[in-house]
Amino acid sequence: MKKVGLTASLVLGLGMILGACGSSNNAADPSTAASASPAASAPVAASASPAAAPADQGPKTITYLDKQYQLAGTKNIVVASLEAMEDAAVLGVKPVGAVTDGVKIPEYMSKAMEGAVEVGNRQQPNAEAILKLKADVIMGTSKFQAAVVEQLNKVAPMIPVSHISSNWEANLLVMGQIAGKEAQAKDIIEKYKKDAAAAKEKIAANVKDKKVLMLRVRTGSLYAYPADVYFNPSFYTDLGIAVPEELKAVKAQELVSIEKLAEINPDYLFVQFAEAENKDQPKSLEELQNNPIWKSLKAAKNGKVFVNIVDPSAQGGTSWSKLAFLDKAVAALSQ
Repeated sequence: MKKVGLTASLVLGLGMILGACGSSNNAADPSTAASASPAASAPVAASASPAAAPADQGPKTITYLDKQYQLAGTKNIVVASLEAMEDAAVLGVKPVGAVTDGVKIPEYMSKAMEGAVEVGNRQQPNAEAILKLKADVIMGTSKFQAAVVEQLNKVAPMIPVSHISSNWEANLLVMGQIAGKEAQAKDIIEKYKKDAAAAKEKIAANVKDKKVLMLRVRTGSLYAYPADVYFNPSFYTDLGIAVPEELKAVKAQELVSIEKLAEINPDYLFVQFAEAENKDQPKSLEELQNNPIWKSLKAAKNGKVFVNIVDPSAQGGTSWSKLAFLDKAVAALSQ
C-alpha cells in the first residue's frame, strides 16, 4: 500500500474527480435527508474521535465479485459510500471514518456510525483525511469512475461496493470477511430469506393481480426505476409480486408524468420523498397529493399510498434497506 508521499495535487485532483462523479443522478443512489425512522438518532459531531475499530487480522486476501483484493491489515476501515455504511451498520462494524451527506453523517446512520471521523461528503471524500486515519481499506462504490478508483487505491485498497441490488448478499459478505464477521453475515442473509419467504406466502392472496409501484420524488417530479433497481427487488423478487407491464420497459431512472401514473393506476403506491432532493420544490409532494388526477388513483382512493415507510435516504438495494423495508412493506401490503 502506498500511504506516504501523497501530494497536495493528488488530494485536489481526487476532490475534483469525485465532485464531478457525484454530480450525476443514479437510480440507486438516493440523496440523503433527515427523516424519522427506527434507526435515526442524533447526528455525529464532525470532531468525533475514531470509533473502536475491529481487531486487526493482519494481511488478508479478500474475494469479492470474482476479484481478489490484497489487504495488509483490516483494522482501519473507511466507509466511503452509503452502500458500505449500511452494511457496516447491519454487522455492527465501527469504521474509523465515514462520508457525510454534505453536512453530516446521514441521520438514519448516525448512531451506527457513532465515533467515526467524517472524511468529506460522499460526492467528494477527503483523501487527506482518509490518509490521516491510516486506512487499511476503503469501502467505496461501483459508481466511482475509473480515475477515482485509481486515485483512491493510492491511499489504500479500495473495494468498489456494488450499487446493484442483486449484489446485496455479496456486499454484506465482503464486509463480513474484512471485519471477521462473515458467519454473522451469512446468518443475517439466511434469516432474511426465510422471513421474506414467509412474508411472500402471507401476502400472496392479497396482492394477486394487484399493481404495486414505488416512485421517488426528485426535483419535484416523479421517477420510476427498473424492476431490479432500488427497492423494487424487495417487491418483485423477494415477495413475488408481479412486475407491472409498464415497468418492464423501464431500463433506467425514468420520469413519470401524473398522466402516465393515472394510466398505470396502481393498487398500492409507495413514495419516497427526501427534502434534500426537493429543495427548490419543498411542497411538491403535497401538491401532487392535492392534484385531482392523483386523488383519482385507486391507491389514493383506497388509502393505499405509503410515503417514506423507511428513511428516504436508504439505498434500497442493501442489507440495511431490505431488512428495514420488509416488515413495513408487508404490513402495508396486508391492508
